[in-house]
Amino acid sequence: MALAASGTLALALTGLPAATPPGTPAPLHGTVTSAGKPLSHATVTLFTGDRQGVRTLGHATTDTDGAFRIRPGRRTGSVLYVEAAPKGDSSLRLRSVVGFGPGGGVAKRSESAVTVNEFTTVAAAYALAQFTDQHGITGPSPGLENAAVTSYNLADPATGKPGKVVTDQDNGSKNDTLATLGTLANLISLCAPGANTGHCNDMLQLATPPGGSTPGDTAQAVANLAMNPKLATGKLYALAGQVHTYSPALTAAPAAWVLALHYTAAKVYAPGRIAVDAKGNVWATDNWLPGTRSPSPYVTVQDPAGNPVFNSPISGGGMKAGAWGIAIDHQGSVWVPSYAGDAMAKYSPSGKPLSPSTGFKNGDLNHPQGTAVDQKGNIWIANFYGLKGNRGKGSVIVYPHGDPSKAITITGGGLDHPFSLQIDGYGRAWVSNARFNGAKLLDTRVPKGHAGGSVTVIGPDFKPTSFSPIKDASLDWPLALAVDSKNNVWVPDFVSNSVTELGPDGKVAGVHKLPTAIAPWSVAVDGSDHVWVAGFGTPSVSVLCGVNTSACPPGSSTGSLLSPPDGYRNNSLQHLTAVQLDQSGNVWLANNWSKLAPPTGGNGLVELIGAATPVCTPLNPLPARPTATGTTACPTQTSAQPR
Repeated sequence: MALAASGTLALALTGLPAATPPGTPAPLHGTVTSAGKPLSHATVTLFTGDRQGVRTLGHATTDTDGAFRIRPGRRTGSVLYVEAAPKGDSSLRLRSVVGFGPGGGVAKRSESAVTVNEFTTVAAAYALAQFTDQHGITGPSPGLENAAVTSYNLADPATGKPGKVVTDQDNGSKNDTLATLGTLANLISLCAPGANTGHCNDMLQLATPPGGSTPGDTAQAVANLAMNPKLATGKLYALAGQVHTYSPALTAAPAAWVLALHYTAAKVYAPGRIAVDAKGNVWATDNWLPGTRSPSPYVTVQDPAGNPVFNSPISGGGMKAGAWGIAIDHQGSVWVPSYAGDAMAKYSPSGKPLSPSTGFKNGDLNHPQGTAVDQKGNIWIANFYGLKGNRGKGSVIVYPHGDPSKAITITGGGLDHPFSLQIDGYGRAWVSNARFNGAKLLDTRVPKGHAGGSVTVIGPDFKPTSFSPIKDASLDWPLALAVDSKNNVWVPDFVSNSVTELGPDGKVAGVHKLPTAIAPWSVAVDGSDHVWVAGFGTPSVSVLCGVNTSACPPGSSTGSLLSPPDGYRNNSLQHLTAVQLDQSGNVWLANNWSKLAPPTGGNGLVELIGAATPVCTPLNPLPARPTATGTTACPTQTSAQPR
C-alpha cells in the first residue's frame, strides 16, 4: 500500500496525468511531515471555506511515508485547505492552503500535489488569522481569497518550503521575517510525535490570548500569535530554542510575533499615500522617480500578493509627483492629486487615464494633497496653497458628483494649508491644517517647540461648521487624520508625538501620548476601531485601543497602547507616510523616505500579515468590518444627520 501511494505521488509531481474519469475533480496528492519526518497514520481532511461556513470535501490516512491521496467530490469554495493530525493526538494540527476560488484580486488556483508541514501551518495561520476560529477557516469575499493568496508568499504548498516572496532579495536576509517564520515552525514542532509533551503543553498555554481560552492545537496557537503579537515573546522564544528543525531562526526574542513582507515593484519609489480598491489591489502615489528627486509621472498598483497589475506603473492623465492623497469613487475610479502638476488625475478601475494629459485643473488647484469621496460621490480635495500667485492659506475644492467643470471652492473656517481630508458618517469633511511658523511643507528640518495646527470641519452644504477651526494645544503639526465607526476623528501630532481624539462635536475627547518618539504621520482605523499609527521620524507602527474597548485586551481603555512601547518594527520599514488596511486584515505601509538627510526616496511597500481586523475597501467612508451576512459583505453607507 505504501509503495502504491508513494508511486502515485511521484507520478503527480512529474506532471503526468492520473487516470481520472472525465468530468470528475482531480485527486489531491500529498505528503505530511512534522519536525522534518514523515507523519504516518495521520488523518488528513480536505476542507472548503467561504461565507456560508466550512464543508468537508474528503478524507485520507497517510501511509508510512506520510503520503496521502484524496479524491474530492468537488473542489469549490473561496479557500481550499487541508488539515493533518496524528490519530489519538489532538495537540498537533498542521494546515496548508491548497487553493482558492475566484472573487479576489488574483485568478483562482488549485494545487494537485502538496506538502503539509510546520511552514505551511504558519503561513495559513498568519495569512488567514482573521478568518480562523474553532470551526475552521471561513469568511466573506474578497478578503478570504486574498488572504489565501498571501499564504503562498510565506510558504509554497507544493514543496512545503518558505515561499518565493519571503525568501527573495527584498526579504530573505534583509529582514527578520524568514527567521521568525522558522522560529514559529520550530514552536509547532514541539508538539510532533515523540517530542516533549511538557514543552508542547507549555507552548499552548503561552499562546493563550488575554482573557481568552487556551488553544486546543498548534494551528489555533499560531493564529493567536498572529492576532496577539506581544504574547510571551521571551518565553516562547526560549521554548523554540529546544528544537532546531527549521532554519534560519531568530537569534534573540522578538518584540512581537509580526510577519512583514517587503514589495519593491517597478517605480514604487517614495510612495506617499495608499488606497485599496474593492478587489484588494493596492494603489500608491509616488513622489519621485527612482534615485532622484524629480517628479514621478507614475501611479502604481499591485495585486493582493504584491505583483504589479494593470500594466503598472501607470502614466498619463496629468500625473506629476503623486501627492499625499488618493481616493476611489463609487464607480471604482481612482482620483490622485498631482502635486507638481497642480491638477487631479483620474484613472479607470483598470488603470486607464480618464483625465486630460494636463489633468483636471478646475478649482485653481495649487499643490493639491488629501483627497476623499463622500456618500454622494462628491470628490473633496485639500488644496494646499490655494489661489496661485499669492501662496495663500489654501482652500478645499469639491468636484460635485465627480464633475470638475462644476468645481466649488471653499475658504474660511480657519483653513490654513489644508493637508489631509476625510469624510465622516454625516457627510462632513474633516481637514487638517498643516501650516507651522511659516515653514514649508516637507521641510527637512523637524520643527522645534510647539508648531501649532488646527482642524476645520466642513458640512455637506460646503460651508465650514460653527465650531471650526478646532484649536487645541495638543494639535501640534497635524498631518493625517482618520474617522472611526462612531464618527470620532483621530489626529496624529507630528511634533508632540501624540494622537488627539476629537469627538463628533469637535471637542477634544482625549490626547494619547506615544511612549516612544516616532514623529507620527499617518493613521488608519480597522474593523475593530483599533487605531494604527505610522511613524515617519522613527519607522514603526503603533496600535491604540479605540472606542470599541470590548475588542481590546481586558483592562484596556480608549487610547491604551496595544503594540510594544517602540511599536512594531522591521528592518524593511523606512520613514512612513501612509498606513492603510485591507479586507484580509493586512496592514500596508508606504516607505516614503529611506534617509532624512539628504532626503532620499523610500523603496516600496511593506505589508504586516493578518495583524489587523479586516475593513471594507475602498473606505466608504467609515471603517466597517466585512460581514458574512446580508447580500454584500460591505453595504453602502449613507449620510446621517449629526445628533
